[in-house]
Amino acid sequence: MTNEEIRELIQLVTDTGVAELEVQRGEDRVRIRRTVTTHEITLPAAPAHPNQVPAVLQTAPAAPAPTPPSANEVIVKSPIVGTYYESPKPGDPPFVKVGDFVEPGQVLCIIESMKLMNEIESEVAGAVVAKLMENGRPVEYGEALFAIRAR
Repeated sequence: MTNEEIRELIQLVTDTGVAELEVQRGEDRVRIRRTVTTHEITLPAAPAHPNQVPAVLQTAPAAPAPTPPSANEVIVKSPIVGTYYESPKPGDPPFVKVGDFVEPGQVLCIIESMKLMNEIESEVAGAVVAKLMENGRPVEYGEALFAIRAR
């Protein structure tokens, strides 16, 4: 599979809200998994043939769709795939909490990817109105991490 095909699959998962998607073509196999907060997931029965992959995974009825951000809210999204950490090391206080005011360049969190710790910085000044990710959870490219109400 090409990188472009993988990006298209990620976009498909993002657009449809599917929690997990697995595709296998020959020896190539890709699994894309989104973090699901409180939704119950129903997986189809196991395929009859081990190389057969279900075409669509279904989720249980979901809660109402989240309200779109207001005009002055900025959604900070993950620029990479990795593991989200809210503090520099276990036991330390988080970089930011809901209600904190942040400035451009201020570290919001760390995403560990391939054993590298990548600091994710705010691009706007404003107040953190929501943390959208749990500490220690895997994140996908483009997944929402924070909502910041810009000043």
